[in-house]
Amino acid sequence: MSTTITTTNFNFPGQKSVYRGKVREVYNINDDLLVMIATDRLSAFDVVLPKGIPYKGQILNQIATQFMNMTQDIVPNWLIATPDPNVAVGHLCEPFKVEMVIRGYVSGHAAREYATGKRILCGVTMPEGLKENDKFPTPIITPTTKADNGSHDEDISREAILSKGIVSEEDYLVLEQYTRALFQRGTEIAASRGLILVDTKYEFGKTKDGKIVLIDEIHTPDSSRYFYAEGYAERQANGEEQKQLSKEFVRRWLIENGFQGQDGQQIPDMTDSYIESVSERYIELYENILGEKFVKADISNINERIEKNVNTYLKSL
Repeated sequence: MSTTITTTNFNFPGQKSVYRGKVREVYNINDDLLVMIATDRLSAFDVVLPKGIPYKGQILNQIATQFMNMTQDIVPNWLIATPDPNVAVGHLCEPFKVEMVIRGYVSGHAAREYATGKRILCGVTMPEGLKENDKFPTPIITPTTKADNGSHDEDISREAILSKGIVSEEDYLVLEQYTRALFQRGTEIAASRGLILVDTKYEFGKTKDGKIVLIDEIHTPDSSRYFYAEGYAERQANGEEQKQLSKEFVRRWLIENGFQGQDGQQIPDMTDSYIESVSERYIELYENILGEKFVKADISNINERIEKNVNTYLKSL
């Protein structure tokens, strides 16, 4: 009996293929629908860690699907239904081969680059005189290439995306417009929960009729960084670390234990108590980001539950 889901091997009616990402597994149904299963896998530095985190997939799926419902009035998305706590079903889309990263603050990767003296990130100039976690005058879009499994996403400029023909200029203008609109809405929702949406990434695809839609996840702790708004200004003024809600705590633990995803480095041992602490942090993230109590699904046999719920949904179509 499995209490986490780290891999799936389902055979749904009409199944054509399966794509396995770092965290999600996507089943193509009749070249029409996608069944996206959020597993309990944990990735950091583009590496999937060896053990699953209880409830993580449910948390990511429920945050993403709720935010899709809260933003569908400004940006269309791929979502149709959520037949299981870990599952989203949506329209088959052809993904764009870029991730649209937008940053409101000098944090994470941007801060690390800034600290080395770099002032241009993905072709965008960052102002002088900023310190880590300061707010940018206006949010900046810093895209990355969408890497295949096992390889790293790479920073890329808007100019390079267009010159290499990765995305057409017409489509890219829509991606930028949607990215800014979603970040603005996410910022407003976060503020209502006492949070600051620091940075995030969005992925987009095209439906079979050529419509550009939001796909994958949105405003989850895996794709986004949040600060607590209370005390932010004081912490900045005093040069203190910000209190944040994101997956950064996992990255910090890995760095402290000598792992940053580089060749020859060993993933540190993930003890049962550490895994439990990560699960508790993800539940805390859920409750703060959505402003509601997290309700744990039955995980006594999670694979069986998902298979039953998805089959029931597909048969109802």
